[in-house]
Amino acid sequence: MTVEETLPFADWLRLREPADAAARAEDLLDAVRGRLTGDTPTLIHDLGSGTGSMSRWLASRLPGPQHWVLHDRDADLLARAATGMAGVTAADGTPVTVQTRCGDLTRLTTADLADGSLVTASALLDMLTAEEVERVVAACVGRPALFAVSVTGRVRFTPADPLDEAVEAAFNDHQRRTVEGRRLLGPDAAAATAAAFARHGVDVRERPSPWRLGPEQADLTAEWFRGWLGAACAQRPDLADTAQAYARRRLADAAAGRLTVLVQHTDLLAGG
Repeated sequence: MTVEETLPFADWLRLREPADAAARAEDLLDAVRGRLTGDTPTLIHDLGSGTGSMSRWLASRLPGPQHWVLHDRDADLLARAATGMAGVTAADGTPVTVQTRCGDLTRLTTADLADGSLVTASALLDMLTAEEVERVVAACVGRPALFAVSVTGRVRFTPADPLDEAVEAAFNDHQRRTVEGRRLLGPDAAAATAAAFARHGVDVRERPSPWRLGPEQADLTAEWFRGWLGAACAQRPDLADTAQAYARRRLADAAAGRLTVLVQHTDLLAGG
């Protein structure tokens, strides 16, 4: 077992995009829409944009002309995101334009985001440390911020397997690991982000945003499962002996359409 997904990262992002889109809590958008009306383009900063799934999903759900600034440290992903935004229009058909900024988004300041009316991110927070969350939150204060699809660490399989809970716990410990001196928040990130906004006096609304994976998502289920189990085994090598048989059972069930998985996430809207 390996920790990383077997697909290249950009391909993994493309595979998961429909599941992310289906999971995001659309009811949080009502508050956002009320803040984004006017004749001049709304400027939206998307943090950790990857291949642009969040901007493609959200732009078509918001009214009026929009200009998106996509932030990521990977120039190749940013190029893919910009290409993927070609032809995207707002909910009322008005133009959407885009630019990219390559760099460390955890070093952004209030001044860097001061021109924005909205900040967004998807599947980002769990990869940050507590200090990085504090900096990102401080930079966002003063405008609505929508953080979608943050992992909570909770997974439910149907049918259940005796090894599910041990693998889940090991995976969550892996998500909280220290990497090059950075202790990641993993499943604690959403709560840490909400608490950080609260310290700035900013209200936060939270909604569940689970992946619901069934027979129609068998490819995604298998790819996610390999990465999930691989991370758990990296954290707890003693699981390796039983993991091989567990993987064969689970992947066979997924391929046969017998497996469903609920992967819990949380969406946060701060200041909306």
